[in-house]
Amino acid sequence: MAKYKRILLKLSGESLMGAQGYGIDPQRLGEYAKQIKEIADLGVQIGIVIGGGNIFRGLSGASKGFDRYKGDQMGMLATVINAMALCSGLESIGQKARVLTAIRMEPIGELYSKPKAIEALNNGEVAIFSAGTGNPYFTTDTGSSLRGIEIEADVMLKGTRVDGIYTADPEKDPTATKFDTITYDEIYNRGLKVMDLTATTMCKENNLPIVVFNMDKPGNLIKVVKGENIGTLVTI
Repeated sequence: MAKYKRILLKLSGESLMGAQGYGIDPQRLGEYAKQIKEIADLGVQIGIVIGGGNIFRGLSGASKGFDRYKGDQMGMLATVINAMALCSGLESIGQKARVLTAIRMEPIGELYSKPKAIEALNNGEVAIFSAGTGNPYFTTDTGSSLRGIEIEADVMLKGTRVDGIYTADPEKDPTATKFDTITYDEIYNRGLKVMDLTATTMCKENNLPIVVFNMDKPGNLIKVVKGENIGTLVTI
């Protein structure tokens, strides 16, 4: 039995690179699609936001001389490419999916609205929300918080390449220790880079819990959805 009826799954675009170092690794894409279908088969309604860092990240582009406004728009388009790839991967294994975009770009995807998203979820489709919020200066983390709140998700599941939130970056500091649970305020006070502050604040103000877990380990997504104690839970 699933613990959550409706989720917002945030996926890292960079994780889609797999071992390639750039772009979309077909093996990683297939693993993600299989894990998502597993929880859809349990009856879980799934909204997904995926980043674009495997193709282009607006903020890093700005640091290299790109105009921030245009750089963020390029990043939004990168998320649409990833959304289309994930949609294709899901459909190839028999899972219905729909791409919704924050910027009008039919026929690539439908323009996002809450009624369309809820309709897709109630029809058993995986709703993939792309192009962030449709505005520059906002990250896909903020887009995830916004969409999670709008679709009235029970939880935001933030899939990363580490198995939770640590006192420091475990990839850089071997002494870092993992939290099983943590509050939004502790994240602020400790200066932990879980999500950007706008996204974290939105979740706190709208009481949307977050579970941070390792999505790159096959089988973890269904464990989280069933309520197993993996990853880190963020609550008030």
